[in-house]
Amino acid sequence: MNARRRCVTVFGGTGFLGRHIVRHLVGRGFRVRVATRHATGKTPTASPDIEPVRADIGDAASVAAALSGADGAVNAVSLYVEAEGRTFQAVHVDAAARMAGLAREAGLGGLVHVSGIGADRRSPSRYVASRGRGDDAVASAFPSAAILRPSVLFGPGDSFLSAIADLLRRSPVFPLFGRGLTRLQPAHVDDVARAAAALLAAPRAAGVYELGGPDVLAYRALIEKVAAQIGRRPILVPVPFGVWHAAAAVAERLPGAPLARNQVELMRNDNTASGRYPGFDALGITPRSIGQTLAQLFPGPGTGGGRGA
Repeated sequence: MNARRRCVTVFGGTGFLGRHIVRHLVGRGFRVRVATRHATGKTPTASPDIEPVRADIGDAASVAAALSGADGAVNAVSLYVEAEGRTFQAVHVDAAARMAGLAREAGLGGLVHVSGIGADRRSPSRYVASRGRGDDAVASAFPSAAILRPSVLFGPGDSFLSAIADLLRRSPVFPLFGRGLTRLQPAHVDDVARAAAALLAAPRAAGVYELGGPDVLAYRALIEKVAAQIGRRPILVPVPFGVWHAAAAVAERLPGAPLARNQVELMRNDNTASGRYPGFDALGITPRSIGQTLAQLFPGPGTGGGRGA
């Protein structure tokens, strides 16, 4: 009587976005394989519906094994700092195309490939250009793939709003990228994860989906919004992008790479939806606002969670 439950393999399933995708897939009744390069990699949550499997997206044999018998797959693997032979080209283009081709050969019914808003093969940024080439390669290898291009992600445990709030708490001076005029359209990580799960749960149009939240803010305005939420009044200091780029070149060599050159490059241009592709509305998702999430992440002084300057 019971039909076989569909199985989805998630590459990058232990990452910030990947963990949320896994949770939403399980919530929709899928069995999920979490493919990780390390045997000690942590699964997003303890559940009989989640199976950790060892696979390196750069190794065809392990990718094929992880896809064997699956009904769908998600590629949420990304690289922010090149090191030890792992390059933007190798991860975002070559490995992504190989995985998409293997998914097609395995007869998978669906593939979701996670990229980013602004991905463009013609970009002067090696990181952004690799994302664009990767999107094209995936679409060629697996024509029915859904390519998600989310804006910068925020949510509990992120490295975006939390990092901003941490620096605001530690210093009365906050350095801006340039003059802080770059426009951002941050998307809640849980909303993007819901989009990925929705695309695998039911047939949807193939192609690109741009996922930006409801708020479009200049970087300076975003800093001011976070500062107001946690009760700070920082001195905002414009810092030329050339200085940031030099600092990032040094930071990339430090443990954990607190800043990368590609992050600086991304802040040179607006990170907003172009309007040329469908977004959250096409998937029946109402994205959460920055203001709503800030109140949850950083309760103000009036609710007992914050501390004034």
